[in-house]
Amino acid sequence: MIPALIVFGLLFGRWWRPALILAALGWPVLLVAGGVEEVGPGLLAAAGLAVLNTAVGVLIHQGVLLVIRRRRTS
Repeated sequence: MIPALIVFGLLFGRWWRPALILAALGWPVLLVAGGVEEVGPGLLAAAGLAVLNTAVGVLIHQGVLLVIRRRRTS
């Protein structure tokens, strides 16, 4: 599900703080609700990986915005 979190970061990269918080909280909830993971220490690792994967999408989004802004000013 790594691509799903990267796409989430790409789509909501403009609002990067809420996107990262939502990934950290929402992904473990989805894993527990879907029966993939049980409540335990593994959820902390899942939350960390969710934030990292979402951050990749956010960084790509922010990079594209930076390129667009620089092209408009030149």
